Amino acid sequence: MPLKRRRGGVERRRKIRTDARLSMRVEGQAADSASAQVVTESQNISSSGVYCRSSHFLAPYSKVDLTIVLPRLPGVRAGNELLKCEGIVVRCDAAAARRGDKGFELACMFSALEPRHREMLESYVTWRNLQSLRAAAAATRGDRPARARRSASRDGARPARARSRTGRAPARGARKAASRRRTAH
Repeated sequence: MPLKRRRGGVERRRKIRTDARLSMRVEGQAADSASAQVVTESQNISSSGVYCRSSHFLAPYSKVDLTIVLPRLPGVRAGNELLKCEGIVVRCDAAAARRGDKGFELACMFSALEPRHREMLESYVTWRNLQSLRAAAAATRGDRPARARRSASRDGARPARARSRTGRAPARGARKAASRRRTAH
């Protein structure tokens, strides 16, 4: 995969990432040598690492235990999967002060990931990116979301109501009576 340019320089990531809000837990040693357990959600993920927010500073190059709730993919697995693995903190920067955040932006690289879990992550990333591409393509074509298309097609399939000379639909009782007359013939 060719290196991509990013705003601050050359993109060093080798694996494709996707934006995903996945529930997760990070356990490691905080800067004050106390044990830190952070429950958070990912911002983006790939088969090589994860980016999230943290309420604690975790030193770069420190080992962490990661638990990520990976949702089921349509037609692939029966339910959510708990992905547990070890990671290494790649960076932990103070969040941007302009947003009023007091936490940290945490990037972790997976260091011990089973091949089965790596495949699951790669499948999930591919699926999420395809969903994003489909949504973007539909938006550029001006398509309505699938729900709106389904309800519109259902509405269009309804038979037109009989109208009286005034142009209004007949009262509910009159419609039932007309229906009975048609079936009686």
